[in-house]
Amino acid sequence: MIDRRFADEKSDKKIAVIIDGDNNSIKYIDTVMDEIKKEGIVTYNRIYGDWTTPNLDAWKKVLLEYAITPVQQYSYTSGKNSTDSAMIIDAMDILYTGNVDGFCIVSSDSDFTRLATRLREAGMTVIGMGRHQTPKPFVKACDKFKYVDWLRDSENKSRKRTSDKKTTAKEKSVKHNSFLEEQKQKIIAAIDNMIEENSDDNGLILASTVGELLQRQFSDFDPRILGYKKTIDLIKSLGYSTTVAADKTTYCVGARNKK
Repeated sequence: MIDRRFADEKSDKKIAVIIDGDNNSIKYIDTVMDEIKKEGIVTYNRIYGDWTTPNLDAWKKVLLEYAITPVQQYSYTSGKNSTDSAMIIDAMDILYTGNVDGFCIVSSDSDFTRLATRLREAGMTVIGMGRHQTPKPFVKACDKFKYVDWLRDSENKSRKRTSDKKTTAKEKSVKHNSFLEEQKQKIIAAIDNMIEENSDDNGLILASTVGELLQRQFSDFDPRILGYKKTIDLIKSLGYSTTVAADKTTYCVGARNKK
C-alpha cells in the first residue's frame, strides 16, 4: 500500500512553516519557498528572530514578497535558544488548533529534533529544510529533509551559473562530491536489499516501490541532489537493469550490473 505522505502528486495538505531566522541565510529563501509549494498549502508562514538587531535586516525585503510573518523574539542571553524556544512553543500551539496536516521546520539546528519527533507522534507530516551540515538526528527525525544548499547549487548548475570565487567553488566541490558518493553508496546498498527481499519470481521490483521505500528509509533522499529529476533516471545511472511493462509507463528494476 502506498503511503500518502510520499505521493508524488501535488498535495493539498495544510502546512505550517516555521523558519529559524537566526540559523538561515536569505540566499536560500527562493529554494525554500519553491520546495514548500510542492508539499501543500501554506497556512502559517512565520520567521523567528530578534528583529531589533541588524542580523535580520536582509530578511525584511522578502517578508512581503513571500507573505512571511516576522515573530519578534528578544535575545535575552547570548546564543539563540530564545528563538528556538519561541518556535517550539508556537509549533505546539498550532498543533493543538487542529488546523494543519503537517509542519515545515526550516533550520539546520539539532535542537529541533525532539520537536520533529513529537509532531510526528501526533500524526503530523514533518518536513525539514536546512544545509547539508544539519546534524543527522534532526534529519532522521523528519519524514522528509531537503538540503537547501545542495538544491540551490543544483538549480544554479542547471542554469549554467558559476561561482565568483574559484577557490571557494573548488573546496565546495570536494565536499559536495564526497557527500554525493556517500549518498550513492547508501542508496545502492538499500536498493540491493530491496531487490533481494521484495522482488518477484523474475527478480524484479516496481520502480515506484523502490522510490517509496527509499523515501521511507532515508528522509533526505532526493534524486535532484544527485543530478536527476526522476528516481528512475537515478536508478538507471547506478547500473540497475530496468524494463518497461506492457502499459509503457511502469518501470521494473532488476539486479545491478556490477562492472
